[in-house]
Amino acid sequence: MTDALGYRLKIAVIAPSTNTIVQPEMDAMRPRGVTNHMGRIVIPNAKLGSDADFSAHIERMRSGIDAAIDSVMSAEPGYIANGLSLEAFWEGLKGSLQMVENLEKKYKLGVSMGNNGILAALKKYSGIRKVALITPHRPMGDARVKVFFEEAGYTVTDLHSFNVMVPAQICHVPAADLRAAVKKVNESKPDAIIQVGTGLCMAEIAGEAEFLLDKPVIAINTAIYWHALRQNNISDKIRGFGSLLETY
Repeated sequence: MTDALGYRLKIAVIAPSTNTIVQPEMDAMRPRGVTNHMGRIVIPNAKLGSDADFSAHIERMRSGIDAAIDSVMSAEPGYIANGLSLEAFWEGLKGSLQMVENLEKKYKLGVSMGNNGILAALKKYSGIRKVALITPHRPMGDARVKVFFEEAGYTVTDLHSFNVMVPAQICHVPAADLRAAVKKVNESKPDAIIQVGTGLCMAEIAGEAEFLLDKPVIAINTAIYWHALRQNNISDKIRGFGSLLETY
């Protein structure tokens, strides 16, 4: 027998407890027959005023991944969408992709994160060499994200950071500020714009920006969920979130 609602796929979606964006954005992308089941990494909504604070925050999230996945495994999911951002880039290209491999080996399920999801998305477009980045992170995190994409072979033409100091406030960045950030980084003439930070409410805005700029604008939550669907041979075209879900 198959699940009554998730008869095509049940996805374990992992996100920090402070994140109010991953769940509704991924639910909005969900095709019929696919269901999402949340596992939360419980973290305090503590101010990240120093590099030490920021490092401790990252370590809390990294150490909580397994417990969050374990909390949803009894629902018998068929795949994992790991809605963390910095953890997907923290160890550079090789180390970050190794993290995905380790999770897949432990849970015997496929895993989509911002790292493998965005890299797979970029390969769908021809001629992408230069990228501009939009992040919510503190400078220490921005440096790690930039290194990841450089190690992957891309030139980073610009990086706009909202430099948010309290995790839950990442989810409060208004749409007008996100649109202004897209406009700003586009001045550096990238081939594509990439938004990281799964707490930024960027999925629909990225689709809108693609239409206006006529270039790929990849939101991390869209890339993760698109990758999860396509890795499971679910090819439904979902409108409203840009070309990844509409075309590829």
